[in-house]
Amino acid sequence: MNVIDHVRDMVAAGLYSNVRLLSSLLLTMSDNNSEFFSPVQKYQLLVYHADSLFHDKEYRNAESKYKIALQQKKALTKTTKVRPAGGSAPSTPQTQCLPSEIEVKYKMAECYTMLRQERDAVAILDTIPTRQRTPKINMMLANLYKKAGQERSAVTSYKEVLRQCPLAMDAILGLLSLSVKGAEVASLTMNVIQSIPNLDWLSVWIKAYAFVHTGDNTRAINAICSLEKKSLLRDNVDLMGSLADLYFRVGDSKNAILKFEQAQMLDPYIIKGMDVYGYLLAGEGRLEDVENLGGRLFNISDQHAEPWVVSGYQCLYSKRYSRALYLGAKAIQLNSNSVQALLLKGAALRALGRIQEAIIHFREAMRLSPCRMDCYEGLVECYLASNSIREAMVMANNVFKTLGPNAQTLTLFATVCLEDPMTQEKARTLLDKALAQKSDYLKAVVKKAELLSREQKYEEGIALLRNALANQSVCILHRMLGDFLVAISDYQEAMDQYSIALSLDPNDQKSLEGMQKMEKEESQTEAAQEEDVDDMEGSGEEGDLEGSDSETAQWADQEQWFGMQ
Repeated sequence: MNVIDHVRDMVAAGLYSNVRLLSSLLLTMSDNNSEFFSPVQKYQLLVYHADSLFHDKEYRNAESKYKIALQQKKALTKTTKVRPAGGSAPSTPQTQCLPSEIEVKYKMAECYTMLRQERDAVAILDTIPTRQRTPKINMMLANLYKKAGQERSAVTSYKEVLRQCPLAMDAILGLLSLSVKGAEVASLTMNVIQSIPNLDWLSVWIKAYAFVHTGDNTRAINAICSLEKKSLLRDNVDLMGSLADLYFRVGDSKNAILKFEQAQMLDPYIIKGMDVYGYLLAGEGRLEDVENLGGRLFNISDQHAEPWVVSGYQCLYSKRYSRALYLGAKAIQLNSNSVQALLLKGAALRALGRIQEAIIHFREAMRLSPCRMDCYEGLVECYLASNSIREAMVMANNVFKTLGPNAQTLTLFATVCLEDPMTQEKARTLLDKALAQKSDYLKAVVKKAELLSREQKYEEGIALLRNALANQSVCILHRMLGDFLVAISDYQEAMDQYSIALSLDPNDQKSLEGMQKMEKEESQTEAAQEEDVDDMEGSGEEGDLEGSDSETAQWADQEQWFGMQ
């Protein structure tokens, strides 16, 4: 057993720090005396040393060593004799367990991916002959092709993964995300479903996620709920998380939060989807809960985007926009495909007035998740913030046509129409349709209330808000109801509504401003009434006395009249 064998055994045992030290010294020996190790042995040392660097996350250094190893591999054809190391017996390349050249190329591709050099990763994997590509190579290629927009190549690679591994569920999701029909995807797994017992649920699972990727969220919810009711799949954390995300997509924040909480109870260490959960909590003003969630996620892992996104939303809703921007950028650095991280950074950039940069981030989020309404909403808000009403109208109209006339698309279209005095009636019609489809859709209620406030239809607005509050107690609804009550001078109930709003979200500045404005108006009204009383008391007392006899006679007549009734 020679020294190379010892290094190989340490690699197999996972002793990478030891491998790194020893292989570094042995490579220096080889550099100083080229005859000490054969080309085969040097190739092995380079690969093992690169593996130790990869394990230490030194990806650029590891990539350079893998590249040298591949160059060294070419030298193997020039010599067949291997000189002994440390007095060991001679051996030949045929008798040695050489690291696979294909595996080395895969590791290089992983390095390129971590360094965000996706083109180089595709280039090195493309050098592997198609028949020699393992499922993990095809999976990596599929993901890289998809990210580069090469959809046809991505579909081919995902299908090849499923041909070799029919139950590769992430590959199934990859095909569905590329608009491959659910029936076609199901056909790729049909043989294994029919041959293995208790796998009949997989066809329903494929159908459910086909609905997800076509934007048919309601049918997706029904399909996943049917899976959840099966005794063998009840309380599955992944299904629960998917259900929570779907409720979020259809604008049902209440059920989304409930399902995320259930997922947390099933698995206290869950990370996936917690960025959306944090966003929902922040939207409800529960910033203390958001802060606690962020801290818990950081304790689980700081190498995922979700903890950074959650903390970012806590800063965003606390109006610490620069900090939110930094946290969003950090999350994107960890996962460039994180839609919620892109939305967070876009929102922070918009709040800082950097509209064009925000638009870039919202567009990227939209590309990654074309069926999520909040991507389009962020983009439309950017257009409105820059007074680009025409672009906003085009975008809202396209979303309306693409995703269909549901409560969310109708409300988004109405939001843009509200910005143009010529399209107020159209906005009213769109909002009425949205509320007819979903009477408790919060954004539609808010926009309809804004329209009624402009038109000074306060009684109608109060009725709308009271109906909405019967189903959901949200800060913005209580605050808006307070504003309407102030408009009709019902100061006492307005004060109650502002107080409830602040109890739900202590950082809601508009509720605080509304309360202060109401107190100021109320004090001015009281002061005016006191001045009127003072004027009456200080005006012509003698005249009052002179008229007292006639007034007494009149009151006597009135008393007699009331007594007759």
